[in-house]
Amino acid sequence: MYTVNTKINNQLSFWLIAMFIIISIMIVVGGLTRLTDSGLSITEWQLFSGISPPLNQKDWILYFNLYKEIPEFKLQNFNMTLQEFKVIFWWEWAHRFLGRVIGLCYLIPLMYFSFKLKISKILDLYFIFFLICFQGFIGWYMVSSGLIDRVDVSHFRLSVHLLIAFLILSLIFWNYLKYQKKYTQVENGINSIIPLMFLLLILIQIVIGAFVSGMDAGKIYNSWPLMGNTYFPNDNNIQNLFKLSAFSDPSLVQFIHRNLAYLIGLFYVLILFKVYKNKIIKLYRPVNILGFFIILQIVLGIFTVVLGAQIYIAAVHQVSSIFLVTSSIYFFFLNKRPNLLL
Repeated sequence: MYTVNTKINNQLSFWLIAMFIIISIMIVVGGLTRLTDSGLSITEWQLFSGISPPLNQKDWILYFNLYKEIPEFKLQNFNMTLQEFKVIFWWEWAHRFLGRVIGLCYLIPLMYFSFKLKISKILDLYFIFFLICFQGFIGWYMVSSGLIDRVDVSHFRLSVHLLIAFLILSLIFWNYLKYQKKYTQVENGINSIIPLMFLLLILIQIVIGAFVSGMDAGKIYNSWPLMGNTYFPNDNNIQNLFKLSAFSDPSLVQFIHRNLAYLIGLFYVLILFKVYKNKIIKLYRPVNILGFFIILQIVLGIFTVVLGAQIYIAAVHQVSSIFLVTSSIYFFFLNKRPNLLL
């Protein structure tokens, strides 16, 4: 604990859980912005003037004319009307507006806790703020990749943007748990390397999921458990799986995403076995919660593929990933003790 003052701990906890909720909403809105192909509707980065949306017809026409200059409009949405443009504009505007709100909602309380209450040892909270600011830069870096010679943003930059969002969310939740005395760590847990590796696998899966979303790879091979009539996509060669170009190949990316989910499921069974074998009763509840969200995420992933990545099911799949990461961190936090059972 950074402070033994219960009142201050409660204030910090309330602030952090509020930030957790807002950032979770931000991740969902960001996912919907991608699923609705809205991310390139605002072609300029305006830190202050961009806070205000178009207020009259002249402003709307100005934004629409700027959009008409990029490849996405010229090659893909050339028949789009102004009314249709407004739909995708509002998604991107909401996403950027939420980013600004998050920055302010984090910075102002952080200054309060730093100077007003004279709390020390909160460098990790400042690191989170750095990541929030850096995320804004990465967001524009991602958008800029789709303004010149592409009709979509780079899926690599999209994955970095999403990964940082989950890192921010994870660090905020971790700090929240630290301030809540009711979340006590177990005296004897499994080897902490195991849940750490599991968490890293989840984050890698999120990166691959961003590749799938960025390349619309979920809209091909809409069958399960086979990809078409075969386990491995028959439009590809298995040798290509071991090349860097595999991460830019939609069918291979979907194949990797599927099989990484199976690996995560098997890894969870190992964790479950160790917890129950060693009779670590205090970890029964968190490991069962983790298992529920793994099963839910896999089932939602299957429905997402089978239904051709329809926007609603794909959005729920992303929401579920937030709960999966959170439950993984919860388990890792409670298990994190130096006295380990191998």
